[in-house]
Amino acid sequence: MNKIKAKEILDLIKNEYIINPKPELDFNNNFELLCAVMLSAQTTDKRVNIVTKELFLKYPNPNLLMNANILDVIEIIKSVGLANNKAKNLIALSNMLYEKYDSIVPNSLEELTKLPGVGRKTASVVLALGFNIPAMPVDTHVYRMAKRFGFIKYDEDISKAEENLKKYIDKDMWIEAHHLLLLFGRYYCKSQNPLCKQCKLIKYCKYKKQEFSKKGI
Repeated sequence: MNKIKAKEILDLIKNEYIINPKPELDFNNNFELLCAVMLSAQTTDKRVNIVTKELFLKYPNPNLLMNANILDVIEIIKSVGLANNKAKNLIALSNMLYEKYDSIVPNSLEELTKLPGVGRKTASVVLALGFNIPAMPVDTHVYRMAKRFGFIKYDEDISKAEENLKKYIDKDMWIEAHHLLLLFGRYYCKSQNPLCKQCKLIKYCKYKKQEFSKKGI
């Protein structure tokens, strides 16, 4: 991988597949964004948007959510999976935002990852979408793209993916690149049954080369 190849890949994705890259989670402010991203673990953005519509109508700010009955929160978000733990974290992070940050979502990776249930990926999404601070969130789709396009080896972990994506993609492109890779992975280069036959990026693809190798092609 090098910067020229990385730009070619991103340009092709943008010109041929993801013409207008943008987040698919619904949110009106950074508190809603933070909660929505945390809820999105191991579920779809579409499902999160369904539950947050009711959640934010009833609990639009940290003060209200920190005082919520956890059973009520669980009932609202139960369809996203891991509802008990996510409800607990929503209430706890709301309490911490209210007590420590005057109900304002912090704008640093260090402070964000102190919040209950907020890992590096969630924090990076909030920085990128909420504050327009260059970040490279690596979810399962971006991680898969990093492997298939050769940013990392197949046995390297998510932290290496983030490191190399930042290395080979210009900083002012990190946020857009995250969306391009995520959406391309979500809708085209899927984990199962990727759309290889009509893919215009096949020449960059390590996954396809591995499949050919297995078949003796």
